Amino acid sequence: MTDVVLVLMVGGLAVFVGAIVQGSVGFGVGLVAAPVLTMLDPGVMPGAIQVVNMTLPLFTLATEWRRVDWRGVGFATLGRFPGSIIGAVVIVYVSVYARSIFVAVMVLVAVVLTARALSVPRNGLTVTSAGFVSGITGTATGIGGPPIALVYQNAKGAQIRATLAMFFFLSAAQSLVILAVVGELPASALTTGAALIVPMVLGFAVSGPLRRYLDGGKVRVAVLTVAAGSAVWLLAQNVVTRMWPA
Repeated sequence: MTDVVLVLMVGGLAVFVGAIVQGSVGFGVGLVAAPVLTMLDPGVMPGAIQVVNMTLPLFTLATEWRRVDWRGVGFATLGRFPGSIIGAVVIVYVSVYARSIFVAVMVLVAVVLTARALSVPRNGLTVTSAGFVSGITGTATGIGGPPIALVYQNAKGAQIRATLAMFFFLSAAQSLVILAVVGELPASALTTGAALIVPMVLGFAVSGPLRRYLDGGKVRVAVLTVAAGSAVWLLAQNVVTRMWPA
């Protein structure tokens, strides 16, 4: 089995599962698939997952675009642009191992702080700050969902999905442009990302029944669970890779 086939099969399965999660909760495809794709072929990351990140939100927006919090998207996008510039610097000068560990620890800290609080204030400052952090982590690793999702965790299911979808679409497009400018977007990343759109569509189709279940007041728990689980997985993957390099 060639490396390309392995990436498409195993990475495709991760994207399929991630699309189910994101279609249900509002984020998650990067959290689930980025660690797997990075382990299989670091050379196509984070460009490949950004192609998926830009495409998947369109399916959510096709049905729930009326629920977008446009004010929040504006603040988040405003913060994300300078964060993306920093993320581009990180991806050029910092190793995959170091930035992956940083993201995993950051996500776990955010989950713990959020879980201990009754709510996270959602205002211009917090949303802009979340967008800034998301710009750094999203551009550097393809995982930009947790900061924004944690700020919106108490929103209604449809609103959090629609708002995150619009933000992720704009963010991924922005990251792809920046990655291309700094020379970190090889053709293999684009072709791999395009191939992964197929399992992404299948995963989103499966997420429909789960959306109705989570809309019954379970979104906050789901958001925290997905974020924490993916961070632990990212840490474990990096520790294993460090101990037993290929």
